[in-house]
Amino acid sequence: MSDPSAAKSLFDKSRRPFLLRKLHSLTGVVPVGAFLVFHLWTNANALQGQERFDEAVSGITHMPYLPILEIGILAPLLFHAFYGVKLALESKPNVGAYTYSRNWMYTLQRTTGILAFAFIGFHLWEYWGQKMLGKMTTEQFYPALCANMSSTVKGVPVVALVYILGIAASVFHLANGLWGFCFSWGVTVSKRSQQMAAVVFGLIGIALFILGANTAIYFATDSMFPGMLFGENDGGNVARTCQDIARAAAAQGGLGR
Repeated sequence: MSDPSAAKSLFDKSRRPFLLRKLHSLTGVVPVGAFLVFHLWTNANALQGQERFDEAVSGITHMPYLPILEIGILAPLLFHAFYGVKLALESKPNVGAYTYSRNWMYTLQRTTGILAFAFIGFHLWEYWGQKMLGKMTTEQFYPALCANMSSTVKGVPVVALVYILGIAASVFHLANGLWGFCFSWGVTVSKRSQQMAAVVFGLIGIALFILGANTAIYFATDSMFPGMLFGENDGGNVARTCQDIARAAAAQGGLGR
């Protein structure tokens, strides 16, 4: 038989911070981290044109039990974000006293967490929030991303730069968080395993950043990193791109004069 005192001690008030930190660490991997990877991968379909992007988004919006899935992602995301901000405000950086790399990583983890929270909130409001309010359809996501990301302020693509910096903060927070998760949950015990984990998660972070930044650059400039070419639709025609949308809008504007 189980010991009732053991169960009671598990949820003892004194253990609450420990349990909340464990839950914070876990939600950063599943579902928040998994959602970030999936979201970056889905958005990368934009590199193959609007038709492919719309198909990918439509596949998500037509998933069964989507509202339950959205709540299952949003609730852990909000917990992870707000509790993370609490930890960041309570933490005392010690990089001035210690020069060990993990101390710097700890500080960067807290800083990028706040930046990622602000960026993800901004991104969700701009598109998912507008969709929920009935002000935008999923078919309007692609043209809106093209227009917003390519917009400039005195020649500077501010929105695109915000996205690239936001992606960098989010990806670093995930990659470094995965290292912290493995360490705190006892997956990487030896120093060698911790070093290997740092290399593996670092490479994963770089790959995810390239994937996300490439998509942002495409929306902003209609170009991409070499070797990542547009796909073709089923009819064999070149995919409709941001440049095509801009030309069509310019042509309609010319006809309206």
